[in-house]
Amino acid sequence: MFQFIFTAFLNGVAIWLGARFLDGVKVTDFPRAIIVGLVVAFLNVTIGTLLDIIPTPARYFSMGLFGLVVDALLLMLADYFLKGITIKNFWYALGLAAIVSFVNAVAHWLL
Repeated sequence: MFQFIFTAFLNGVAIWLGARFLDGVKVTDFPRAIIVGLVVAFLNVTIGTLLDIIPTPARYFSMGLFGLVVDALLLMLADYFLKGITIKNFWYALGLAAIVSFVNAVAHWLL
């Protein structure tokens, strides 16, 4: 349970940072980014697991980069259902997914 909350908080911080760096991503405020991070973590546990299983051959052929596509789709799904976050198009969602993955990787490596 602690790992889920920690990951959700990290996702929120990463989404907040990504909104600062990417022009096509807008988040209204930091608490909204934390809420979006929580929703994205929940989507990743539920729908993301299924979406990771289905394109397994594509993941092997792309050396794992297809996981970023799945994360971008989950971010776009969160954008569709939540107020306070706007992602302009798929390419900005892919960039945001790369930032979120990088922040999570560095944080989990440090801890």
